[in-house]
Amino acid sequence: MQVAMATSPAKLDQPNEDFTGAIPNAVVLLDGAGLSGAKSTCTHGVAWYTRRLGAALLAQLAADDGQDLTTVLGQAIGQVANAHRGTCDISDPSSPSATVIIFRVNNDRADYLVLADSVLVLDQAGDAPVVITDDREAIVGSHYRAAMDAAVNGTPEHDQARREYIEALRAHRNQPGGFWVAAGDAQAASEALIGSRPIQGLTSAVLLSDGASRIADRFALADWPEVLALITKSGPAEVIRQVRATEGSDLQGRKWPRGKTHDDATLAYCTQLGEPVCRVPPEA
Repeated sequence: MQVAMATSPAKLDQPNEDFTGAIPNAVVLLDGAGLSGAKSTCTHGVAWYTRRLGAALLAQLAADDGQDLTTVLGQAIGQVANAHRGTCDISDPSSPSATVIIFRVNNDRADYLVLADSVLVLDQAGDAPVVITDDREAIVGSHYRAAMDAAVNGTPEHDQARREYIEALRAHRNQPGGFWVAAGDAQAASEALIGSRPIQGLTSAVLLSDGASRIADRFALADWPEVLALITKSGPAEVIRQVRATEGSDLQGRKWPRGKTHDDATLAYCTQLGEPVCRVPPEA
């Protein structure tokens, strides 16, 4: 498998809270999903959490012991929770959390796990792409975001409406009937969307944080087949370039209402899914 990555922080003077990484047969992507704007009970921060969890996932996947992806995620969440359980109140809904995508090539199949609103796109030869995302947070949030969407980005009114929106979401995080993210409870892994597909017929897989998926699901600059064609032609960084240009053209959020004017944006583009990247010629 060959993997190309691109990432960009929302602001150059703030840490990038996304994470992506790969081993020869697997890729992970995380989007820091701590309730930013709310006072946190964790001293480490969202970027620390996503990097720790991403590293734990890659280590688990590198062991290549045949565990299902739900187990891999649950164990990684538990490891990171134990790393700061003694210093932070990890049960508080303001503590750091993350969306998670895992994509793993396993012999002749591709396994995937998606938790929360990052997006996995599977490109199928001769057929429409399969788009997989967990939209439970968006469904819950739709009941609370009217005031935030009506306010002009960058104003005190928008900042206050966003704080109230975040506070409203707190009660629904990792609760039945709410939405689920990786945080302090390993049981959240059992709520992830999982699946497996034959590699035959899959030409590529793209993992996107919601800051990058804006190109299709918020700004509608392109549909998913067009996004895949763009990445194939120009690489994943071109998606981020177009997203940033569009964000810059609507700084007040009048055309595209959104909580964050700019967001961290990350993509991982996986090709040659069933092939080794390097081939060693046979001995003469």
